Amino acid sequence: MYVTRQEDVDPQEAGDAPLFYGGRVTRQPLVGRTEPEDYNFGIVSFYSGAKNHFHTHTSDQILFATKGLGIVANESEEVQMGAGDTAFIPAGEKHWHGATDGHDFSHISLTRPGSVTEMFKPES
Repeated sequence: MYVTRQEDVDPQEAGDAPLFYGGRVTRQPLVGRTEPEDYNFGIVSFYSGAKNHFHTHTSDQILFATKGLGIVANESEEVQMGAGDTAFIPAGEKHWHGATDGHDFSHISLTRPGSVTEMFKPES
């Protein structure tokens, strides 16, 4: 057994990844020393107005909001999320999530290792 203290794990800048747009995004692993075999588990922080493009995953995804105000959306609805709210996104569902304008938003993301993300950028 070991304990990971979040103040000992530096957030990694992620905003340059093609999936994100609109502002700064960081990722912070929640399990520090090893890569768990059964899940990917980390905090994703979106700063004011930062979002991701529509995308899908080959595994289910669970998002647990930890602070701020954000949005999770699929092709038919957008739902605001605040601290304590949980979104379940089935494998293959086209969706996006991120911070509302003027607010930062953080959530814990849980997926399976090996889950593949397919991104859908809007047509120019």
